[in-house]
Amino acid sequence: MNKTLVVSKKAPQAIGPYSQAVIIGEHVYLSGMLPIDPKNGELVEKEISSQTRQVLNNINNLLKDCSSSLENVIKTTIFLSDLNHFQTVNEIYGEYFGEVLPARSCIEVSRIPKDALIEIEVIAITKSNNK
Repeated sequence: MNKTLVVSKKAPQAIGPYSQAVIIGEHVYLSGMLPIDPKNGELVEKEISSQTRQVLNNINNLLKDCSSSLENVIKTTIFLSDLNHFQTVNEIYGEYFGEVLPARSCIEVSRIPKDALIEIEVIAITKSNNK
């Protein structure tokens, strides 16, 4: 198995012993992405709209460094600290993905690292293998 680890300065650095992303064959696996501004390493304001946009921008930037894009995402998992944010997240999420939406799970959890309101993990394919 040929496993490539991806490190990008365009997305927040890992805050633990894990990789930002791993590519195996045509599959791209992104670790859970937090709403951290990669320029200063700080969590953005504690408001669900801002945090959701930051997470999706971070994912988009990291996917580019993985030779992929949001249109190549096949599965996402969203972790929310409060399921009452579901509708707001859905509206913003819909702005980032095209008509062919990825499969998705959304789970309320008791706590997210850095006390963020949202975390999203992604599985995608590389652009070179997108047909």
